[in-house]
Amino acid sequence: MKRAKRITIASGKGGTGKTTVAINLYNLFDQGDEEVVLLDCDVEEPNLGLFFADKKVELFKDLIQKRPKIHQDNCSFCRKCVDFCEFNAIVVLPSLSYAEINSDLCHSCGACLYVCNQNAIEEYPYKYGELSLYSKNDSCFLFQGELEIGSAMQTVVIRELKKTALERFPEGIQILDAPPGTSCPVVESFVGSDFAVLVTEPTSFGLNDLKLTVNLVRKLNIPFGVVINKSGLGGQEIYEYIDRESILLLGEIPFSKEYAKLYSNARLNHPDSAKFSHVFEQIFENIKLHL
Repeated sequence: MKRAKRITIASGKGGTGKTTVAINLYNLFDQGDEEVVLLDCDVEEPNLGLFFADKKVELFKDLIQKRPKIHQDNCSFCRKCVDFCEFNAIVVLPSLSYAEINSDLCHSCGACLYVCNQNAIEEYPYKYGELSLYSKNDSCFLFQGELEIGSAMQTVVIRELKKTALERFPEGIQILDAPPGTSCPVVESFVGSDFAVLVTEPTSFGLNDLKLTVNLVRKLNIPFGVVINKSGLGGQEIYEYIDRESILLLGEIPFSKEYAKLYSNARLNHPDSAKFSHVFEQIFENIKLHL
């Protein structure tokens, strides 16, 4: 069976226009014959759902993981669990009769339970995030992951989000709105992608962060192209870099206070934004040529 094609929208920094591009590409792909869904992988601050007033929740799922806890009354403080823990999440001080697991560092691998022969370690359920599936007009279209406050399991939430979306929609087009930056959650968003759209802006900061993201997708061996947002604001450095590196330029979105106002009011797919349609149609056609 043919697997769904994944297009990941990413940038080296926040505020460059990833969500703008993701929503407009969704609207264009949604006019075709293939089924298309959005995945909001910015699990710390998901906001794609704000742009669809007519959405309704179809699926809600808590993400639960088992976390170990040490019962010091049973512990012999032998430190075997410390030696087995690859993530340095366990502190055992025999002289103080103290043993504790740092839940922020723990990856729930189960090694400590395996090695402990004192029955001093017990697992308990821990909620690290949740998944939501939104629909409109009786058609599913948006998968959203949201990290539990205080959790450091961004990558796991994104992995579960992608897995759930692929199970529900094994074919068609999946558009992933990645978190900003080039850290582990972004890498996980890229894994399995067929094409990457890197959104940047023509400023010195934009160029610096674009270089980081380009290096990342090249190491991951993912075909990619660049969209320059807010074109006309900065200089020519970013164009010179794209030309020098033989990078595919998918299109440019001109700077517009009017369009920024629409964004701030979650109205990117509003009729008032129609004059920008040709810009996204060009980007859309260029992406289709490379899928």
